[in-house]
Amino acid sequence: MAHISIIGTGNMGQAIAAVAGRGGHGVQLLGHTDSTAVTGDVVVLAVPYPAVADVLAARADQLDGKIVVDITNPLNFETFDSLTVPADASATAEIAAALPGSRVLKAFNTTFAATLASGAVGDLTTTVLIAGDDADAKSTLAGIVTSGGLKAIDAGSLQRARELEAIGFLQITLAAGEKISWTGGFGVAA
Repeated sequence: MAHISIIGTGNMGQAIAAVAGRGGHGVQLLGHTDSTAVTGDVVVLAVPYPAVADVLAARADQLDGKIVVDITNPLNFETFDSLTVPADASATAEIAAALPGSRVLKAFNTTFAATLASGAVGDLTTTVLIAGDDADAKSTLAGIVTSGGLKAIDAGSLQRARELEAIGFLQITLAAGEKISWTGGFGVAA
């Protein structure tokens, strides 16, 4: 079993902790300003994108050698009309550049907390899309996800993080505009 540290105690952090717990994994839940040392081999950054820089500044040495999972969607929270990273970049690529000794993945950003908690999007099992360049790290995260009762799909290399962020952005703007429910979202039928 894996030991997971989740930085961020909001709805997404709580939902990811519940998924990992259902799979029998150890979970450490930390506030993003908490000074407690990270103990997990897998570290989930369940904080809003604007908080990532502070988390990395405070904890970069603790994240070295670990699997780091970025769940952020770097959208403009003032206007909800664009992503805040350049068109050829992603938040995950920025994190990977800042943590060269870590194995960085993008995951959980295309699901809402409610669908992680319930395990369903409509009639479909919640699916977590995972992007990254380290096959072993993706396999480890997929094992955590599936042991918690969800589906996992390898979405490709770290370059696919940009597309996952665009999907997350679209889903959030649809929910904010009351076009879809915060308990719904996109499902994957394979």
